[in-house]
Amino acid sequence: MKLEVLVSAVDKNAAELISQMNIAADGVLVNQCDCYGYETVAVQGGSVKCFSMPERGVGLSRNTALLHASGDVVLFSDEDIILSPDYEKKIRRAYESLPDADMILFNVEVAPSRRTYWNREVRRITYRNYGRYPAYSISGRLSALRRANVQYSLLFGGGAKYSNGEDSLFLRDCLKAGLRIYAHTTCIGREQERESTWFSGYHEKFFHDRGVLYHYLYGKLALPLSLRFLWVHRKTMCREISVRKAFCIMRAGVREARGR
Repeated sequence: MKLEVLVSAVDKNAAELISQMNIAADGVLVNQCDCYGYETVAVQGGSVKCFSMPERGVGLSRNTALLHASGDVVLFSDEDIILSPDYEKKIRRAYESLPDADMILFNVEVAPSRRTYWNREVRRITYRNYGRYPAYSISGRLSALRRANVQYSLLFGGGAKYSNGEDSLFLRDCLKAGLRIYAHTTCIGREQERESTWFSGYHEKFFHDRGVLYHYLYGKLALPLSLRFLWVHRKTMCREISVRKAFCIMRAGVREARGR
């Protein structure tokens, strides 16, 4: 089983980043910078294909990496992830233990304030529990992803028009395509703490972009689920903007996405 790490980065030295991330085998690195370029960087267990491009957008960079991937299994990752020394072995074992899995979502250690999930058991991912997983937890069999014809949204994420949510949309599309997705308890690395590239507070843009995202995720249920989201997180998110005003902003985002 050939594993390939697909990395999205911005303005990085390829060789330095590969070493910092602990990439020890094959990979594809897409570096958003000010020029076009290509090079290969040799590592202990293979080589990393490095593409430079001036176009911005995390969805575009992940799709570019996916286009140039050739491994049996691919792992999406970011420039601030440090992989465990034995990440290859851990991922292979997980796929061997779940032969029917098209995709597996792994644990990655992050700061408690940024943690959105932690897998405590191996379980099937469904429409009820797919929304909390970041891209760097996602791996998949390349043949299954290409058969399903899935890709990342160009509307959401760093460098795009709307803040975030491209990872949730990607997993939703994978589920719609019938891919079998599992959560796994194996931890494959940790996040190096840094300032968020997209989150700058619970301001109007945050709620507006969340409304747009909810339209694409939930369709006709976007408004009731927006209200539920705000009520559940009101103590954290609605300190400066009231729940009522935040809902109005999210509703405007839903309407914008609907085209009315």
